[in-house]
Amino acid sequence: MNKEMDTTPEINLEELDRIIHEPARLNIMLYLYVVEKADFVYLVHKTGLTKGNLSVHLQKLEQSGYIEIIKEFVNRIPHTLIQLTPQGRNAFDSYRETIKNLLEQV
Repeated sequence: MNKEMDTTPEINLEELDRIIHEPARLNIMLYLYVVEKADFVYLVHKTGLTKGNLSVHLQKLEQSGYIEIIKEFVNRIPHTLIQLTPQGRNAFDSYRETIKNLLEQV
């Protein structure tokens, strides 16, 4: 095909936040975006991830500053809450805009 005649829009996937774009982490971010806080068990059930797999993805999101993990005891039983940080909420908003813009180019 002649490059001069190619009218296909150039799509730059480099703009996507790779931390969020990974399917399991995207799923986690989606749930956390719509709730104020979620406990670990809720996320296990909603995402379908194993406890170990969820833990690994939560660590990655925490290291990126996108979530906060709050460990507490309720009636002497460990309880883990997860919530988006302001940075995480902003990153997710940017990710949504980037996806929207990429799809509009197609």
